[in-house]
Order: sequence, then C-alpha cells, then structure tokens
Amino acid sequence: MKAARIHQFGSPDMIVVEDVPKSEPGAGEVLIRVAAAGVAPWDEIIREGKSKVSPRPPLTLGSDLSGTVEATGTGVAQFKRGDDVFGVTNPQFCGAQAEYAVASAQMIARKPARLSYLEAASVPVVAVTAWQMLFEYAKAQPGQSVLILGAAGNVGAYAVQFAGRARLNVIALVGSKDVEFVRGLGAQKIVDYQSETFDNASPPVDAVLDLVGGQTRERSVSVLKPEGILVSVVTDGPLPHHPNVRSVFFYAEVTTERLNTITPLLDRGEVRPQVGTVLPLGDVRAAHAMLAGAPHKRGKIVLQIAG
Repeated sequence: MKAARIHQFGSPDMIVVEDVPKSEPGAGEVLIRVAAAGVAPWDEIIREGKSKVSPRPPLTLGSDLSGTVEATGTGVAQFKRGDDVFGVTNPQFCGAQAEYAVASAQMIARKPARLSYLEAASVPVVAVTAWQMLFEYAKAQPGQSVLILGAAGNVGAYAVQFAGRARLNVIALVGSKDVEFVRGLGAQKIVDYQSETFDNASPPVDAVLDLVGGQTRERSVSVLKPEGILVSVVTDGPLPHHPNVRSVFFYAEVTTERLNTITPLLDRGEVRPQVGTVLPLGDVRAAHAMLAGAPHKRGKIVLQIAG
C-alpha cells in the first residue's frame, strides 16, 4: 500500500510516498481502508521532531481519517467489516495518511451519514478540541459569555457553532477578513483585532478559549469575570497575576464517546464542517507547505486517498 512517510525529521522535503506492507489490527484495533485523511499543524510538529508523543522515524504521518472498516482485531465487537467510520488512529497521532491504517477502536466512531468522507476526515481532532474546551474544561452553561480568541480557525469555527447552539453569548476575536465568516457561524459580537482592542470592546466574560497564545492570551485575562476561566490548547505558560481567575491547558483526547456526542449535531446540520484545500496523497508535500503558510482555501486541508 502507499503511505506518506518520513525516515528522518525535517522539512516537507523529508516526506516520501512509498509502498509499505499493510498492517494487521491487533487487540482492540481495526484496519481501515482510508478514504480521506486530514492534514493539520500537529503533523508538522511530528515531522519536525517536536512532538512529545509520536514515535521516532520511520513513521507514517497523519491522525484524522475517514474510511471503511476492512478488518477487526480481537476484542472489537462494536465495529464490523464494511462499517463507515471516522476518528483518529492512535494517541501518537500517526499512521493515517495511507491507503490502509490501523486505528484504536476506542478512538473512532461511525461516520455521520450526512457527511462525505472528505468532510468526515476534517472533523475529529478540531471538533473534539472545541467541545472539550467549552464543555469539559470551561464547563460553559446557557446564558454565560465566552470570548474565543482565533474564532475563524478550524477549532475556533467549531467553538463558535457549539457555543451558539448551547445558548452562550459568543464574542469572537478575528481579523477584518474573517468578520463575515464568523458572523455566519453565529457569533453575536465580533471584535476585529485590526481595528479595535478586545480589552475595550469585549464585555466581561465567564470563559476565554485561547487558540492564539502570546500577548493576546495574556491580555485576555483582563476581561474575565471573577472566578472565570481561560482554557488554552496553545501554551501552558504562566499567566500575569490576576486574582480570582483560573487557567488550564490540555491536549485533545479523541474518543468514540466524544465523536458520538458530536455526530448528531453534524447529521442534523446544526454544526457544519469546513473542508479547505483537497489534494491527492501524492501531493502531501504541498499540503505540508500549506501548513507553513503557502496559499490554501479556508478550512481543514484534506488528502483524498480513495476515489
């Protein structure tokens, strides 16, 4: 089978698409015939050797995927051959960008029927990240207010949609070109950081979701209400001293249960995925160049692997 692999850490030039043997699923695993696989910033981190969780090369890149179950390992009763599924491969976030991939049965779920394979492959990590930020860490409740830093990004777009559906008051921090986009997602108030500062434009909020980091994260503490919380997936560095507010940093954990919680929202069209540039597996280097700033469409970069 064909797979996008690295034999040493480095630039996108290190990626090769080569033939490798098809693996067999072990206990608690499934073998998936991959239809589509996402390309994301953590793939770049792994490729550069900066990941704390990935194995050493040689390795196959990619975590998000969608496709069809080809075989199941021992102890897997919830899936069978022919099931359409989506999710991630494993806690090491590798192995998806290939014609076949082995995945933990605890990290995949049945694909939302409404979504194409391309759409489904764009969902898992970014949608679960947004869900965990809002409801597991911020523990947001209807009527509360949330400031989303970087609301037009892939995680931010899901956070805006989830928050609006949960009857939260959503304040979105974005650049000028993204104002109409986040308004269409349901943000009630939009702060254009290129023309105003959220310190003055944002009302006090119960939670800040940080998808930006840096000084923006540090300044956002000033708009938190007493006992408010800042949730970040960007940095775990210390915050400026501010009494009576909390902060938390976490890594997303994609599970069958979380995917099954999000799936009905996708199937009802209450939450919409955003697929960006679509490329064949052979153009995986170009996809990684897009991660580094090369032009591409808004939304998740996805590799189309099966027709």
